[in-house]
Amino acid sequence: MDARSIITRVRVGDTPSAAELGWFADGLADGSVSDAQAAAFAMAVLLNGMGEAGRVALTKAMRDSGDVLKWNLPGPVLDKHSTGGVGDCVSLLLAPALAAAGAYVPMISGRGLGHTGGTLDKLESIPGLSTDVSQERLHQIVENTGCAIVGASARIAPADRRLYGIRDVTATVDSVDLITASILSKKLAAGLSGLVLDVKCGSGAFMKTQAQAVGLADTLVKTANGAGCPTRALVTDMNQPCSSTMGNALEIMEVMSVLTGDLSAPILTELTTALGGELLSLGGVTGDIESGAHAIADALQSGAAAERFGRMISELGGPHDFVEHWRDRLPSAPVVIDIMAPGSGKIAAIDGEALGQIVVQLGGGRMVQSDAINPAVGLSHILRLGEAVDEHTPYLRLHAADMSVAEAMAPKVRAAFTLSGGNIDTPPLIYRRIG
Repeated sequence: MDARSIITRVRVGDTPSAAELGWFADGLADGSVSDAQAAAFAMAVLLNGMGEAGRVALTKAMRDSGDVLKWNLPGPVLDKHSTGGVGDCVSLLLAPALAAAGAYVPMISGRGLGHTGGTLDKLESIPGLSTDVSQERLHQIVENTGCAIVGASARIAPADRRLYGIRDVTATVDSVDLITASILSKKLAAGLSGLVLDVKCGSGAFMKTQAQAVGLADTLVKTANGAGCPTRALVTDMNQPCSSTMGNALEIMEVMSVLTGDLSAPILTELTTALGGELLSLGGVTGDIESGAHAIADALQSGAAAERFGRMISELGGPHDFVEHWRDRLPSAPVVIDIMAPGSGKIAAIDGEALGQIVVQLGGGRMVQSDAINPAVGLSHILRLGEAVDEHTPYLRLHAADMSVAEAMAPKVRAAFTLSGGNIDTPPLIYRRIG
Protein backbone atom coordinates (compact mmCIF):
# COMPACT_ATOMS: atom_id res chain seq x y z
CA MET A 1 0.00 0.00 0.00
CA ASP A 2 1.02 3.60 -0.44
CA ALA A 3 -0.45 6.95 0.60
CA ARG A 4 -0.75 8.29 -2.94
CA SER A 5 -3.04 5.52 -4.16
CA ILE A 6 -5.28 5.85 -1.10
CA ILE A 7 -5.53 9.63 -1.55
CA THR A 8 -6.30 9.12 -5.23
CA ARG A 9 -9.17 6.76 -4.43
CA VAL A 10 -10.77 9.33 -2.13
CA ARG A 11 -10.12 12.14 -4.61
CA VAL A 12 -12.02 10.36 -7.40
CA GLY A 13 -14.92 9.46 -5.11
CA ASP A 14 -14.06 5.86 -4.22
CA THR A 15 -13.89 4.56 -0.66
CA PRO A 16 -10.62 2.90 0.37
CA SER A 17 -10.86 -0.52 1.97
CA ALA A 18 -10.71 -1.02 5.74
CA ALA A 19 -7.20 -2.42 5.32
CA GLU A 20 -6.08 0.64 3.37
CA LEU A 21 -7.55 3.05 5.92
CA GLY A 22 -5.92 1.04 8.71
CA TRP A 23 -2.58 1.32 6.96
CA PHE A 24 -3.06 5.07 6.45
CA ALA A 25 -4.02 5.62 10.11
CA ASP A 26 -0.94 3.70 11.26
CA GLY A 27 1.12 5.91 8.95
CA LEU A 28 -0.37 9.02 10.54
CA ALA A 29 0.53 7.66 13.96
CA ASP A 30 4.13 6.65 13.19
CA GLY A 31 4.97 9.50 10.81
CA SER A 32 5.40 7.46 7.64
CA VAL A 33 2.53 9.43 6.09
CA SER A 34 3.79 12.97 5.49
CA ASP A 35 2.03 16.19 6.50
CA ALA A 36 1.39 16.96 2.83
CA GLN A 37 -0.22 13.55 2.30
CA ALA A 38 -2.32 13.91 5.45
CA ALA A 39 -3.51 17.34 4.29
CA ALA A 40 -4.36 16.02 0.81
CA PHE A 41 -6.32 13.14 2.36
CA ALA A 42 -8.26 15.52 4.62
CA MET A 43 -9.16 17.81 1.72
CA ALA A 44 -10.25 14.88 -0.45
CA VAL A 45 -12.51 13.61 2.36
CA LEU A 46 -13.94 17.10 2.89
CA LEU A 47 -14.80 17.48 -0.80
CA ASN A 48 -16.04 13.96 -1.60
CA GLY A 49 -17.04 12.35 1.68
CA MET A 50 -16.54 8.75 2.75
CA GLY A 51 -20.01 7.23 2.94
CA GLU A 52 -21.29 5.29 5.95
CA ALA A 53 -19.02 2.27 5.48
CA GLY A 54 -16.00 4.51 4.98
CA ARG A 55 -16.76 6.52 8.12
CA VAL A 56 -16.98 3.32 10.18
CA ALA A 57 -13.74 1.98 8.72
CA LEU A 58 -11.88 5.27 9.26
CA THR A 59 -13.15 5.57 12.84
CA LYS A 60 -12.03 2.03 13.67
CA ALA A 61 -8.68 2.56 11.96
CA MET A 62 -7.99 5.73 13.95
CA ARG A 63 -9.17 4.06 17.16
CA ASP A 64 -6.84 1.13 16.54
CA SER A 65 -3.84 3.34 15.70
CA GLY A 66 -3.05 3.35 19.45
CA ASP A 67 -4.11 1.57 22.61
CA VAL A 68 -7.70 0.42 23.19
CA LEU A 69 -8.44 0.13 26.89
CA LYS A 70 -9.68 -3.15 28.32
CA TRP A 71 -11.77 -3.45 31.47
CA ASN A 72 -12.69 -6.22 33.87
CA LEU A 73 -15.29 -4.55 36.09
CA PRO A 74 -18.54 -5.65 37.74
CA GLY A 75 -20.60 -3.06 35.84
CA PRO A 76 -20.89 -1.47 32.38
CA VAL A 77 -18.27 1.02 31.16
CA LEU A 78 -20.19 4.09 29.95
CA ASP A 79 -19.43 7.60 28.75
CA LYS A 80 -20.96 10.75 27.32
CA HIS A 81 -19.70 13.26 24.75
CA SER A 82 -20.96 16.78 24.07
CA THR A 83 -20.33 18.57 20.79
CA GLY A 84 -19.69 21.78 22.74
CA GLY A 85 -21.64 24.68 24.14
CA VAL A 86 -21.46 27.39 26.79
CA GLY A 87 -22.00 26.94 30.51
CA ASP A 88 -22.00 23.19 29.83
CA CYS A 89 -20.69 21.49 32.99
CA VAL A 90 -22.94 18.43 32.67
CA SER A 91 -20.00 15.99 32.55
CA LEU A 92 -18.91 17.03 36.04
CA LEU A 93 -22.33 16.05 37.41
CA LEU A 94 -23.00 13.06 35.21
CA ALA A 95 -19.79 11.08 35.74
CA PRO A 96 -20.08 10.81 39.55
CA ALA A 97 -23.86 10.27 39.37
CA LEU A 98 -23.37 7.36 36.96
CA ALA A 99 -20.71 5.91 39.25
CA ALA A 100 -23.04 6.18 42.25
CA ALA A 101 -25.71 4.35 40.22
CA GLY A 102 -23.44 1.38 39.48
CA ALA A 103 -21.68 2.26 36.21
CA TYR A 104 -17.98 2.86 35.54
CA VAL A 105 -16.99 6.02 33.71
CA PRO A 106 -13.51 6.54 32.18
CA MET A 107 -14.34 9.96 30.74
CA ILE A 108 -11.58 11.12 28.38
CA SER A 109 -12.30 14.82 27.93
CA GLY A 110 -10.88 17.87 26.19
CA ARG A 111 -9.91 21.48 26.74
CA GLY A 112 -11.67 24.62 25.61
CA LEU A 113 -12.16 24.96 21.86
CA GLY A 114 -13.08 28.32 20.36
CA HIS A 115 -15.86 29.95 22.38
CA THR A 116 -16.72 26.75 24.28
CA GLY A 117 -15.26 25.80 27.64
CA GLY A 118 -13.29 22.62 28.27
CA THR A 119 -14.05 20.08 31.01
CA LEU A 120 -10.35 19.60 31.79
CA ASP A 121 -9.79 23.35 32.19
CA LYS A 122 -12.73 23.52 34.59
CA LEU A 123 -11.46 20.66 36.72
CA GLU A 124 -7.94 22.06 36.84
CA SER A 125 -9.21 25.25 38.49
CA ILE A 126 -9.24 23.08 41.63
CA PRO A 127 -5.85 23.55 43.36
CA GLY A 128 -3.46 20.64 43.04
CA LEU A 129 -5.60 18.67 40.63
CA SER A 130 -4.08 17.25 37.43
CA THR A 131 -6.00 15.50 34.65
CA ASP A 132 -2.77 14.20 33.10
CA VAL A 133 -2.58 10.60 34.32
CA SER A 134 -1.16 7.37 32.93
CA GLN A 135 -3.44 4.66 31.62
CA GLU A 136 -2.44 2.49 34.56
CA ARG A 137 -3.46 5.24 36.97
CA LEU A 138 -6.72 5.77 35.05
CA HIS A 139 -7.58 2.11 35.60
CA GLN A 140 -6.85 2.42 39.31
CA ILE A 141 -9.03 5.52 39.76
CA VAL A 142 -11.97 4.05 37.84
CA GLU A 143 -11.76 0.79 39.79
CA ASN A 144 -11.51 2.64 43.14
CA THR A 145 -13.97 5.48 42.54
CA GLY A 146 -16.18 4.47 39.64
CA CYS A 147 -15.28 7.52 37.55
CA ALA A 148 -12.32 9.54 36.33
CA ILE A 149 -12.34 12.62 34.10
CA VAL A 150 -8.91 12.86 32.44
CA GLY A 151 -7.12 13.94 29.29
CA ALA A 152 -6.21 11.56 26.49
CA SER A 153 -2.71 10.13 26.68
CA ALA A 154 -0.47 10.12 23.62
CA ARG A 155 -1.27 6.42 23.25
CA ILE A 156 -4.99 7.05 22.67
CA ALA A 157 -5.91 7.49 18.96
CA PRO A 158 -2.55 9.01 17.90
CA ALA A 159 -3.72 9.12 14.27
CA ASP A 160 -6.45 11.55 15.29
CA ARG A 161 -4.00 13.68 17.27
CA ARG A 162 -1.86 14.04 14.15
CA LEU A 163 -4.69 14.58 11.67
CA TYR A 164 -6.54 17.06 13.90
CA GLY A 165 -3.53 19.39 14.02
CA ILE A 166 -3.27 19.29 10.22
CA ARG A 167 -7.00 19.88 9.72
CA ASP A 168 -6.79 22.97 11.92
CA VAL A 169 -4.40 24.70 9.49
CA THR A 170 -5.81 23.41 6.18
CA ALA A 171 -9.46 24.56 6.40
CA THR A 172 -10.73 20.98 6.70
CA VAL A 173 -12.08 21.09 10.26
CA ASP A 174 -15.74 21.17 9.19
CA SER A 175 -15.84 17.81 7.41
CA VAL A 176 -18.63 15.75 9.01
CA ASP A 177 -16.74 12.55 8.16
CA LEU A 178 -13.55 13.74 9.82
CA ILE A 179 -15.44 15.24 12.79
CA THR A 180 -17.16 11.89 13.29
CA ALA A 181 -13.96 9.85 13.13
CA SER A 182 -12.15 12.32 15.40
CA ILE A 183 -14.81 12.30 18.14
CA LEU A 184 -15.50 8.60 18.09
CA SER A 185 -11.97 7.24 17.70
CA LYS A 186 -10.98 8.74 21.06
CA LYS A 187 -14.19 7.72 22.82
CA LEU A 188 -14.19 4.15 21.48
CA ALA A 189 -10.52 3.74 22.41
CA ALA A 190 -11.71 3.95 26.04
CA GLY A 191 -13.22 0.48 25.66
CA LEU A 192 -16.83 1.54 26.22
CA SER A 193 -19.88 -0.69 26.41
CA GLY A 194 -22.22 2.28 25.86
CA LEU A 195 -22.05 5.93 24.77
CA VAL A 196 -24.53 8.81 24.72
CA LEU A 197 -23.96 11.91 22.61
CA ASP A 198 -25.23 15.37 23.49
CA VAL A 199 -25.39 17.18 20.15
CA LYS A 200 -25.98 20.88 20.73
CA CYS A 201 -27.73 23.33 18.45
CA GLY A 202 -28.35 27.06 18.78
CA SER A 203 -26.54 30.33 19.33
CA GLY A 204 -23.98 28.91 21.76
CA ALA A 205 -23.21 25.75 19.78
CA PHE A 206 -21.07 24.99 16.74
CA MET A 207 -24.18 23.66 14.99
CA LYS A 208 -26.56 26.61 14.76
CA THR A 209 -29.62 24.86 13.33
CA GLN A 210 -31.62 21.79 14.26
CA ALA A 211 -31.11 20.33 10.79
CA GLN A 212 -27.32 20.54 11.13
CA ALA A 213 -27.38 19.04 14.62
CA VAL A 214 -29.74 16.21 13.68
CA GLY A 215 -27.59 15.37 10.66
CA LEU A 216 -24.43 15.19 12.77
CA ALA A 217 -26.17 13.21 15.52
CA ASP A 218 -27.51 10.67 13.03
CA THR A 219 -24.07 10.25 11.47
CA LEU A 220 -22.36 9.85 14.85
CA VAL A 221 -24.89 7.28 16.10
CA LYS A 222 -24.77 5.17 12.94
CA THR A 223 -20.97 5.25 12.87
CA ALA A 224 -20.52 4.40 16.54
CA ASN A 225 -23.01 1.54 16.33
CA GLY A 226 -21.33 0.36 13.14
CA ALA A 227 -18.00 0.34 14.98
CA GLY A 228 -19.48 -1.88 17.69
CA CYS A 229 -20.34 0.58 20.47
CA PRO A 230 -24.06 0.84 21.40
CA THR A 231 -24.79 4.55 21.11
CA ARG A 232 -27.68 7.00 21.33
CA ALA A 233 -27.87 10.78 20.94
CA LEU A 234 -29.95 13.64 22.21
CA VAL A 235 -30.16 16.84 20.16
CA THR A 236 -30.37 19.58 22.79
CA ASP A 237 -30.89 23.32 22.89
CA MET A 238 -27.98 25.73 23.25
CA ASN A 239 -29.79 29.04 22.67
CA GLN A 240 -28.89 29.91 26.25
CA PRO A 241 -26.14 28.65 28.57
CA CYS A 242 -26.78 25.29 30.28
CA SER A 243 -26.03 26.85 33.65
CA SER A 244 -26.09 30.33 35.14
CA THR A 245 -22.28 30.50 35.05
CA MET A 246 -19.56 30.53 32.40
CA GLY A 247 -15.89 30.26 33.33
CA ASN A 248 -13.80 27.52 34.87
CA ALA A 249 -13.91 27.99 38.65
CA LEU A 250 -17.37 29.56 38.44
CA GLU A 251 -18.78 26.47 36.73
CA ILE A 252 -17.16 24.24 39.37
CA MET A 253 -18.95 26.37 41.98
CA GLU A 254 -22.28 25.76 40.25
CA VAL A 255 -21.57 22.03 40.05
CA MET A 256 -20.78 21.92 43.76
CA SER A 257 -23.91 23.90 44.58
CA VAL A 258 -26.00 21.30 42.75
CA LEU A 259 -24.14 18.35 44.30
CA THR A 260 -24.51 19.73 47.83
CA GLY A 261 -28.16 20.75 47.49
CA ASP A 262 -27.68 24.53 47.52
CA LEU A 263 -28.96 25.16 43.97
CA SER A 264 -31.59 23.49 41.82
CA ALA A 265 -30.23 24.59 38.35
CA PRO A 266 -33.21 23.12 36.46
CA ILE A 267 -31.69 23.07 32.95
CA LEU A 268 -28.42 21.58 34.16
CA THR A 269 -30.05 18.88 36.26
CA GLU A 270 -32.70 18.03 33.66
CA LEU A 271 -30.05 17.51 30.99
CA THR A 272 -27.87 15.46 33.35
CA THR A 273 -30.71 13.15 34.33
CA ALA A 274 -31.87 12.75 30.71
CA LEU A 275 -28.42 11.77 29.46
CA GLY A 276 -27.83 9.56 32.48
CA GLY A 277 -31.15 7.80 31.99
CA GLU A 278 -30.18 6.95 28.43
CA LEU A 279 -26.83 5.56 29.54
CA LEU A 280 -28.05 3.48 32.47
CA SER A 281 -30.72 1.85 30.30
CA LEU A 282 -28.24 1.36 27.45
CA GLY A 283 -25.80 -0.33 29.83
CA GLY A 284 -28.45 -2.52 31.40
CA VAL A 285 -28.16 -0.97 34.86
CA THR A 286 -31.86 -0.08 34.73
CA GLY A 287 -34.68 -1.60 32.75
CA ASP A 288 -35.70 1.59 30.97
CA ILE A 289 -34.76 5.23 30.43
CA GLU A 290 -37.19 6.62 33.00
CA SER A 291 -35.81 4.39 35.76
CA GLY A 292 -32.30 5.43 34.77
CA ALA A 293 -33.21 9.10 35.00
CA HIS A 294 -34.68 8.53 38.47
CA ALA A 295 -31.47 6.78 39.55
CA ILE A 296 -29.38 9.76 38.41
CA ALA A 297 -31.70 12.22 40.17
CA ASP A 298 -31.47 10.16 43.36
CA ALA A 299 -27.67 10.15 43.20
CA LEU A 300 -27.61 13.94 42.85
CA GLN A 301 -30.15 14.58 45.61
CA SER A 302 -28.89 12.05 48.16
CA GLY A 303 -25.27 13.21 48.20
CA ALA A 304 -24.01 9.93 46.66
CA ALA A 305 -22.78 11.75 43.53
CA ALA A 306 -21.06 14.40 45.67
CA GLU A 307 -19.24 11.65 47.60
CA ARG A 308 -18.00 10.07 44.34
CA PHE A 309 -16.97 13.48 43.01
CA GLY A 310 -14.97 14.19 46.15
CA ARG A 311 -13.18 10.85 45.90
CA MET A 312 -12.33 11.51 42.26
CA ILE A 313 -10.96 14.97 43.07
CA SER A 314 -8.72 13.48 45.77
CA GLU A 315 -7.50 10.71 43.45
CA LEU A 316 -6.53 13.35 40.86
CA GLY A 317 -4.44 15.29 43.39
CA GLY A 318 -7.02 17.82 44.58
CA PRO A 319 -7.96 18.58 48.19
CA HIS A 320 -9.18 15.60 50.24
CA ASP A 321 -11.88 17.78 51.83
CA PHE A 322 -13.04 19.51 48.66
CA VAL A 323 -16.73 18.61 48.98
CA GLU A 324 -16.86 20.00 52.53
CA HIS A 325 -14.78 23.14 51.88
CA TRP A 326 -15.06 23.89 48.17
CA ARG A 327 -15.96 27.54 48.75
CA ASP A 328 -12.56 28.10 50.38
CA ARG A 329 -10.59 26.10 47.80
CA LEU A 330 -11.50 27.81 44.51
CA PRO A 331 -9.91 30.99 43.14
CA SER A 332 -11.95 34.21 42.86
CA ALA A 333 -11.49 37.26 40.64
CA PRO A 334 -10.48 40.62 42.20
CA VAL A 335 -13.06 42.59 40.18
CA VAL A 336 -16.76 41.67 40.19
CA ILE A 337 -19.34 43.98 38.62
CA ASP A 338 -22.99 43.72 37.58
CA ILE A 339 -23.81 44.49 33.95
CA MET A 340 -27.23 46.14 33.91
CA ALA A 341 -29.89 45.83 31.23
CA PRO A 342 -30.31 49.00 29.14
CA GLY A 343 -34.11 49.13 29.50
CA SER A 344 -37.32 47.19 30.09
CA GLY A 345 -38.58 44.07 28.39
CA LYS A 346 -38.20 40.30 28.33
CA ILE A 347 -35.07 38.49 27.21
CA ALA A 348 -35.91 37.24 23.71
CA ALA A 349 -32.49 36.00 22.62
CA ILE A 350 -29.03 35.35 24.04
CA ASP A 351 -25.97 35.16 21.81
CA GLY A 352 -24.18 32.30 23.52
CA GLU A 353 -21.18 32.40 21.20
CA ALA A 354 -20.67 36.10 21.98
CA LEU A 355 -20.78 35.37 25.73
CA GLY A 356 -18.28 32.57 25.20
CA GLN A 357 -15.94 34.92 23.38
CA ILE A 358 -16.25 37.40 26.25
CA VAL A 359 -15.08 34.72 28.67
CA VAL A 360 -12.12 34.01 26.38
CA GLN A 361 -11.25 37.73 26.24
CA LEU A 362 -11.45 37.93 30.03
CA GLY A 363 -8.71 35.27 30.12
CA GLY A 364 -10.96 32.28 30.80
CA GLY A 365 -10.13 30.64 27.45
CA ARG A 366 -7.33 30.55 24.91
CA MET A 367 -6.79 32.89 21.98
CA VAL A 368 -3.89 30.60 20.92
CA GLN A 369 -3.08 27.11 22.16
CA SER A 370 -0.15 28.29 24.32
CA ASP A 371 -2.23 30.81 26.33
CA ALA A 372 -2.47 30.30 30.07
CA ILE A 373 -6.00 30.33 31.49
CA ASN A 374 -7.14 32.48 34.40
CA PRO A 375 -9.50 30.06 36.19
CA ALA A 376 -11.21 32.78 38.28
CA VAL A 377 -12.69 34.96 35.53
CA GLY A 378 -16.02 34.55 33.77
CA LEU A 379 -19.72 35.26 34.11
CA SER A 380 -22.24 34.31 36.79
CA HIS A 381 -25.92 34.92 37.65
CA ILE A 382 -26.75 34.87 33.92
CA LEU A 383 -30.45 35.49 33.31
CA ARG A 384 -32.53 33.05 31.26
CA LEU A 385 -34.66 33.46 28.16
CA GLY A 386 -38.07 34.95 28.90
CA GLU A 387 -37.05 36.72 32.11
CA ALA A 388 -38.32 40.29 32.59
CA VAL A 389 -35.78 43.06 33.16
CA ASP A 390 -35.54 46.82 33.52
CA GLU A 391 -32.65 49.25 33.84
CA HIS A 392 -32.17 48.20 37.47
CA THR A 393 -31.78 44.49 36.59
CA PRO A 394 -28.34 42.96 35.95
CA TYR A 395 -28.10 40.70 32.92
CA LEU A 396 -25.26 38.95 34.72
CA ARG A 397 -22.29 39.40 37.02
CA LEU A 398 -18.87 39.75 35.39
CA HIS A 399 -15.69 38.47 37.09
CA ALA A 400 -12.47 40.01 35.76
CA ALA A 401 -8.78 40.38 36.52
CA ASP A 402 -8.92 44.19 36.46
CA MET A 403 -11.47 46.98 36.11
CA SER A 404 -10.36 48.19 32.68
CA VAL A 405 -11.01 44.78 31.15
CA ALA A 406 -14.36 44.53 32.94
CA GLU A 407 -15.50 47.90 31.65
CA ALA A 408 -14.39 47.02 28.11
CA MET A 409 -16.55 43.90 28.17
CA ALA A 410 -19.71 45.60 29.47
CA PRO A 411 -21.04 46.84 26.07
CA LYS A 412 -20.28 43.44 24.54
CA VAL A 413 -22.38 41.76 27.23
CA ARG A 414 -25.32 44.09 26.56
CA ALA A 415 -25.05 43.43 22.83
CA ALA A 416 -25.35 39.68 23.46
CA PHE A 417 -28.88 40.07 24.86
CA THR A 418 -31.99 40.97 22.84
CA LEU A 419 -35.07 42.39 24.58
CA SER A 420 -38.69 42.23 23.45
CA GLY A 421 -41.92 43.70 24.76
CA GLY A 422 -44.02 40.65 23.85
CA ASN A 423 -44.35 37.13 25.16
CA ILE A 424 -41.35 34.86 24.65
CA ASP A 425 -41.60 31.22 23.64
CA THR A 426 -38.60 29.47 25.17
CA PRO A 427 -37.27 26.50 23.20
CA PRO A 428 -37.50 22.94 24.53
CA LEU A 429 -34.35 21.54 26.12
CA ILE A 430 -34.40 18.30 24.10
CA TYR A 431 -35.38 18.47 20.42
CA ARG A 432 -34.77 14.90 19.25
CA ARG A 433 -33.68 11.50 20.47
CA ILE A 434 -31.73 9.40 17.96
CA GLY A 435 -30.97 5.70 18.29
